[in-house]
Amino acid sequence: MLVDNVRVYLKAGDGGNGCVSFRREKYVSHGGPDGGDGGNGGDIVLTIDEGANTLLAYKYRHKFIAANGGDGMAGKCHGATADELILPVPPGTVVKEAASGKVICDMSNIDRFVICKGGRGGWGNRHFATPTRQIPRFAKSGMKGEELEVIFELKMIADVGLIGYPNVGKSSILSMISAAKPKVANYHFTTLSPSLGVVKSGGEGKGFVAADIPGLIEGAAEGAGLGHEFLRHVDRCRLLVHVVDISCAEGRNPVEDIKTINAELARYSEQLASRPQIIAANKYDSLDEEAVDLDAFEAYVDELGCDLIYVSAATGENIPTLVNMCSERLKLLPPVITYESEYVKEVYRDEDDHAITIRNVNGTYVVEGEWLLNLMGSINFEDRESLMYFQRVLRNSGVIAALEEKGCGDGDTVSIYDFEFDFVR
Repeated sequence: MLVDNVRVYLKAGDGGNGCVSFRREKYVSHGGPDGGDGGNGGDIVLTIDEGANTLLAYKYRHKFIAANGGDGMAGKCHGATADELILPVPPGTVVKEAASGKVICDMSNIDRFVICKGGRGGWGNRHFATPTRQIPRFAKSGMKGEELEVIFELKMIADVGLIGYPNVGKSSILSMISAAKPKVANYHFTTLSPSLGVVKSGGEGKGFVAADIPGLIEGAAEGAGLGHEFLRHVDRCRLLVHVVDISCAEGRNPVEDIKTINAELARYSEQLASRPQIIAANKYDSLDEEAVDLDAFEAYVDELGCDLIYVSAATGENIPTLVNMCSERLKLLPPVITYESEYVKEVYRDEDDHAITIRNVNGTYVVEGEWLLNLMGSINFEDRESLMYFQRVLRNSGVIAALEEKGCGDGDTVSIYDFEFDFVR
């Protein structure tokens, strides 16, 4: 069973909280603060699993959350940094943001990609000691890890794609030119999932990868038959071998077959339809020349500007010639397509990004901001020095000025994540 499109939720680990602690030791009268820093949260990392060709591992599990960093401890002990969460995916997996559909990364040309960064650990209270604040009773909370909902879409990496109507002999040709053993039978939709085969050509270590794409029919681009599910696997192919049944055993016209399949490719992707093609007229051993107008067929193929070869997967006729044609054409074509990243990650930096939103809700000024949420976890609201620190941060970061611009005056109520206070200039 081929699973080639899954939606998953990823959440990197949160950073550990800094520790509030003071050195308590016999004969040491002024130990001072010694709270340790929190550890960093675990990253989520994508890696390549060379032996996989399906996303089956993600079919029944859709949520992956990395471990949080350890909290800091007394004695300046640093919290543990969490381990990475490794997610192996098959080569050729394209990762997209679920909401926008933008490409985040293409796992065909990289071996490792950090898709969600773990949160940074918070500072212990020893970092907040100053000559005038010698006993800070507050520490910094850990930052939240990044979270993202993504789509894993497998686009197989193949140089040559075998396309065409069902039952025209694509699987038979693949079994003849490679060691692949796809199911072969004389009925429609025998092939239910794409098959890959390595084709040897041109000596030791040389060759190319061919993919047998399940049969396309009219309306495949809209989801008819099996074509829509697997057209994505043709996206990377540098060369298409368009297999047609020249014997017309099922009463179809090979010219009309080519027109129909090419129209479906164009409706799915104009770029895909423009790929170079070799027309492989299969079942040549069963050709009834009285039933087929070969001159009209060859004229149409010539009009398309495609190479034409008559083959027989049953007898092996011209199969080696087809392999050589593919090998020679591939030498002139650009490498396998890779998809460039379109997604721009919003990087949050609490030191220099003080973006906030202010809303007036029934006379209460509600202030929100990602950095403020993290700041609130660092404040000990029962400690005077901690409150003074909080007030200084609000003033220096421009929150007080922004409230005044919104019309907030003396005595008005301000709410910052459920902490309410009266505004005083």
